[in-house]
Amino acid sequence: MFIIGELINGMYANVGLAIKERNKKEIQKCALDQLICGADALDVNCGPASRQPLVDMSWLIEVIQEVTDKPLCLDSSKPAVIEEGLKVARNKTIINSTTADAEKLDALIPLAKKYKSRLIGITISAKGIPQNKDQRLELAATIVANCQEKKFSVEDLYLDPIVLPVNVAQGQMKDILESIAEFKIISDPGPKTTLGLSNVSQGAHLRSLINRTFLTMAVAYGLDSAILDPKDKELIDTLITAELILNKNIYCDSYLEAYRRK
Repeated sequence: MFIIGELINGMYANVGLAIKERNKKEIQKCALDQLICGADALDVNCGPASRQPLVDMSWLIEVIQEVTDKPLCLDSSKPAVIEEGLKVARNKTIINSTTADAEKLDALIPLAKKYKSRLIGITISAKGIPQNKDQRLELAATIVANCQEKKFSVEDLYLDPIVLPVNVAQGQMKDILESIAEFKIISDPGPKTTLGLSNVSQGAHLRSLINRTFLTMAVAYGLDSAILDPKDKELIDTLITAELILNKNIYCDSYLEAYRRK
């Protein structure tokens, strides 16, 4: 599982304040803490309250790159903000994210090609959030077709089925999980899959339990990656165990410790 740490986001009070005060030690600590706990990449998001997102994104990228060469996932709904981060990125990058809308695809696929970045495509459009598996597959196919037309490698594409909170969209959970498996057969070679895990428990009680359970099920459906909180030890232990049961890792009595040493 390719783990993308979610915690460098201006929506979190400590990160928002650190961006405002240009406190790079706080940002660097947040980055290193996530990497120590198992993150393979770091999501970087200025947050909606940023008054100068282009400047803030560049600053965040520069600050994080002082302490790690791990991949950075540039997270913004504005292509201009993403490109500003790509300009200063020395690490490998992931663009998070394009929708299935032509305007976004036309802007972000060329950026991904220009900067040799991977790309996350979320199965949503201007028409709204898909309400079933078929709608998700249609949007996913649109994203894949656009990548192929624009000569962007589908192997560098991650499709996100757009996870909704279980407390308001319980009836969609099975469709979301099944979409993960079916995304992989849209093309040959097929795209990878990812999701924003914390969305599934938004507004619910027992959030960590819901996250752990959903992640385990998603892994069984073939999930390749997730944007999550790597500092949630029980979540990461559950993920490691799920992959062990699926025969992705070799069993030993100290398999949790062995996995973390890898």
